[in-house]
Amino acid sequence: MVSVRRSTVIDAPIEAVWEILRDFNGHDRWHPAVRRSRLDGGKRTDQVSAVRNFELTEGAHLREQLLSMSDEDHSFRYAIVESEIPLHNYIAEVSLKPVTDGNGTFWSWSSRFDTPKGREKELEQLVAEGVYQAGFEAVRTRLERQRSGSLSSDRPLTRSTATASNAGLPGMAMGINRYGGPEELQSVEVVAPPPGPGEVRLRQSAIGVNYIDVYCRSGYFNLLKPPGVPGMEAVGVVESVGSGVRHLSAGQRVGYACPPVGAYATVRTMPAALVVPLPDRIDDVTAAAALLKGMSAEFLLHRVHPVKKGDVVLVYAPAGGVGRILCQWANHLGATVIGATSSEEKARIARAAGAHHVLLPGAASLEDQVKALTRGHGADVIYDAVGRDSFDHSVAALATCGHLVSFGQASGDIGARDISSLASKSATISRPNFGHYTDTPQKVAAITKRLFDAIDRHIISIEIGQRFPLSRAADAHRALEARETTGSTVLIPDDNQKGKI
Repeated sequence: MVSVRRSTVIDAPIEAVWEILRDFNGHDRWHPAVRRSRLDGGKRTDQVSAVRNFELTEGAHLREQLLSMSDEDHSFRYAIVESEIPLHNYIAEVSLKPVTDGNGTFWSWSSRFDTPKGREKELEQLVAEGVYQAGFEAVRTRLERQRSGSLSSDRPLTRSTATASNAGLPGMAMGINRYGGPEELQSVEVVAPPPGPGEVRLRQSAIGVNYIDVYCRSGYFNLLKPPGVPGMEAVGVVESVGSGVRHLSAGQRVGYACPPVGAYATVRTMPAALVVPLPDRIDDVTAAAALLKGMSAEFLLHRVHPVKKGDVVLVYAPAGGVGRILCQWANHLGATVIGATSSEEKARIARAAGAHHVLLPGAASLEDQVKALTRGHGADVIYDAVGRDSFDHSVAALATCGHLVSFGQASGDIGARDISSLASKSATISRPNFGHYTDTPQKVAAITKRLFDAIDRHIISIEIGQRFPLSRAADAHRALEARETTGSTVLIPDDNQKGKI
């Protein structure tokens, strides 16, 4: 068995060093050998038995488990549970002690492990130099930079923070420093600068939560590069406009559902072109719940596949934000609407939204249930936001010459598919991108005009199923990913919780 022990003295208080090290899943923020890391199983980063799953910069993957942690002793122990590097039975300990002569910290890092025969010296050097010594120097440099002011915070900075001046508008946001789970969403102070040409500065009152925010937070989509703030949908009041902006004015109520991301904030400055005025008849929270989901439903039903009277329409997740709107609107267009959901409670919501039939998991497959309801015809169009778990069932449930619209992947990416198998149905498959249907002021104006008209004429109603304070954005993401939500989820800036909305 190989034993390795290295130590150093860091010229910083023990509390400052411990703040960095005690985050068991935080080593990708400071150690040069770690490219990215995430926690398995939803545990806290300081929770005993938590497992960090990480990739090294040279490509190897490892999983390590936290065995113990003591804030009193400033120490923790951990073990490798899976590794592409042959370090077997590896157990390590990190321990800090205050240096009595001065305000420094003595840091000891030690381990014991087995190796393949003949590789003892090689792997001992790898651990001692590539892991321990490299880690010492990285933390030392980090703390020196913090003292010099070149690294003032780990908190994420929005574009507005980086360019803020004395005329900036202060606020708060929920941002991420790295991709990962809901726990990565942290509060940060931000400043919205005065708007430049073609820009608008907003005080936001309600923020929509959408599954695309989860994809941005987790890194599945690259719309957000950490550090940064997620969110594509919000409502607020125009605080000021930049030169060249003609369709908006100070004091006007407006909303948007568009990139760039950054909506999880109380204030922001952003391009004005895709920001739209709101009708007086639609309140802030309803608009924040309706814009992205309602715009999606509009182009799915009227542009991707124009639904007509007599069509059989199958909607997955019919009790969710987009699904509920799809059911209402497709019913109004004269279609026979079938919902597919997971519980009787959600089935009741789908029926209330206009689904004529609702399918639940049972002895018969989804496709068999659809064929039975339609006397063997199948669905003319299927709106599938589930992805991997539903794709094959959707193809099987299609009518001949049917259209599968795959617009989400809540259960995971559908992966590579053999399109030759679609010939048995002469099926059409679409994968619409929200941005391609909403990337010009003209497109947004046409879609929102129809959406606002549908709300005004009670063709559709917007259900706000959940409201969270902005500071609890992580809880909103947990509920969304666990499929515990119905209707739309909205974040309210904390200062507005007792206000008119």
